[in-house]
Amino acid sequence: MPDLLGATNPVPGYDNTNVNRNIPISPSNTQVQNVPDLDRVTGADHRTEQQDAGQAGEKIRYDSNFQTFLQQLRRSQGAGQTLSGLMVREGTVVTSGMSEGIAEEMAQVMGLLKMDQAQLLAFLSGQMKAGTRFGGALFAMLRNAYARADSEGVRGDILQFLKSYSDWSSTGHIEGNLLRNLAGMANSMPASWGDKLRELLAQLENGVAAGDRQGNISLLQQKVFPLMSAYVGQTHDMGTPRELLSLLALDVTRYENGSEEKLLETFHQLSGYGTLKGMLGGVDDKSLLKLLQGSLPGQKGIAAQFADHLAAAAARALRGEGSAEVQEAFRNLVSSMLINESVYMPLAHFLIPMELDGRMLFSELWVDADAEEKKGDKGQGEKCMKFLFKIDVQGLGLFDVVLANREKDVSIVVACPEGVVPFSKEIEQNISRILARNELNSAGVSVRKMERPVTLTEVFPKIFEGKNSVNVKV
Repeated sequence: MPDLLGATNPVPGYDNTNVNRNIPISPSNTQVQNVPDLDRVTGADHRTEQQDAGQAGEKIRYDSNFQTFLQQLRRSQGAGQTLSGLMVREGTVVTSGMSEGIAEEMAQVMGLLKMDQAQLLAFLSGQMKAGTRFGGALFAMLRNAYARADSEGVRGDILQFLKSYSDWSSTGHIEGNLLRNLAGMANSMPASWGDKLRELLAQLENGVAAGDRQGNISLLQQKVFPLMSAYVGQTHDMGTPRELLSLLALDVTRYENGSEEKLLETFHQLSGYGTLKGMLGGVDDKSLLKLLQGSLPGQKGIAAQFADHLAAAAARALRGEGSAEVQEAFRNLVSSMLINESVYMPLAHFLIPMELDGRMLFSELWVDADAEEKKGDKGQGEKCMKFLFKIDVQGLGLFDVVLANREKDVSIVVACPEGVVPFSKEIEQNISRILARNELNSAGVSVRKMERPVTLTEVFPKIFEGKNSVNVKV
């Protein structure tokens, strides 16, 4: 019980009644923050909810997930720049410090980067298709129906169908998570318990290979969870096994929600509404599954192969293979790509590395299909599509290209390295000719020396809009 009244027996030689008494506090004392002063209105102190406030901007913030995202975005050096530093240095491919496995994966990546114009188009199209699972006429119709719906029930059922579709289309990923988490749990438990769990893991692997989703769910719910409940109850282990069990429970929920039966059930619920019955009523179960299967990103295209080999190399590096420099490069690469695919990023993002005419180019592209630019003296906003290319060209340096498109009017601003500046007029003329050849109007083409790389938030201030609506506290 706290000694609030000093009623307990005093400790010899220690008089706690004098502790912290008669210590003057001055409003000018910098060690005490925001000290009240009746003679003036005190300003805000320097105290924040940020971890280690003495290093502002360097530690994770605890007051807002969105502010943490902005911090990480500012610190990120970009996936294209990191990939360039990882693969090419002073005109040569970097292999020192890589383990044999990483080097093999990166060799596969390098082989995929040799492209002509047709292959580049296929690579970019593959990334665009892989970047969204909600393309096509069906999802366009559902977007319009959601926007026009007056009933919360209709909107809720549309979202439920999309959630079920998302889980169904992520079946392979979810099954991989289930197997990995079970293996991690077994490896973190005493052998007497871990061996029992490995037996169930072997059964689950067989069920996944056989495509027996319902059998797998029954195995997890009726055998794995009771076993883990008994383990935690008897050992009181609140460490890694219990943490992985929480992740396992979330994946099992998604696994169950992503069954074909659940997907068809949510679709039939939609077709029961009068506003949607005419558009969806003629689609049977077989046709729906075929349609949705066709909307999934392909797994054999060059973009998918590039992503797979790069992910495999990153996984090896992050497991400890290779030198510290190589591990740090892959860590930065993964972090940058995760930031660019964050739920807070209102932009489409693509990574476009390639070898063209014997020269390596590492490019990143961001697209805002619903951007807004101020026009006129009154600064009225005008809708447009806006693109930002960051292109690191081997032997030349970094280029920034900002492109804005309004119907057939296109404006382009290119920031180039100093060595390219003498050719700026020629580049402007060539860009203008390309626009004219494609029946586009030039609304201004400018090529200038790069003073500093442009930031995402300068080109797309829309990113900051989340400050007004997203302030999720951890």
